Amino acid sequence: MTEKLHVLKMIEELLKYDADIFLYLNNLGSEPWDNLWRLITNKFTFIPLYALLLYLVYRNHGLKGLIVILVCAALMIAISDQLANLFKHGIQRPRPCREESLQAIMRHIVESCGRYGYFSGHSVNAMATAVFLGLILKNRYYYAPFFLLFWAFLVGYSRIYVGVHYPLDVITGMLFGGFIGWGFYILQRLIQKKVVKV
Repeated sequence: MTEKLHVLKMIEELLKYDADIFLYLNNLGSEPWDNLWRLITNKFTFIPLYALLLYLVYRNHGLKGLIVILVCAALMIAISDQLANLFKHGIQRPRPCREESLQAIMRHIVESCGRYGYFSGHSVNAMATAVFLGLILKNRYYYAPFFLLFWAFLVGYSRIYVGVHYPLDVITGMLFGGFIGWGFYILQRLIQKKVVKV
């Protein structure tokens, strides 16, 4: 029983530090920058980037390769989304914008505020995409992985900036995203080898 209380106290302290770091980072924001971060956090903003990445994949892997990569990417995003939802509804940690104790001292600059936040769907999807496509393109485009990882970090940070996720939500999403992206990269390579043989 004492051990259980000790674990609960540690979790409580971790969540308090998480909230403190959230408030610090969130309050670094200022009105002149708000529109930029609203743009970064909007999932439709990066459609041109996805189109460019798909073009580069097609250029270097052909139509068969593109189809394999598209199928793997679609499965990867579906799994990332469902895993994030599973955690959100399983753990049920309210988002910071839902916490009455934080609402008066934080900045919430987007209209929506989902119910639960652990962990961030935006972060897991962005990091999975960055790792998956970064590894696929790295041999032809040396800087692609670095650019995509930087992009994923921007997307993750935007969730804190706009007030809808704690840092722990974002970090956990990125960790899961990294593993999922790497796993699907390996899967895609195995499938590509079989497709080439056919």
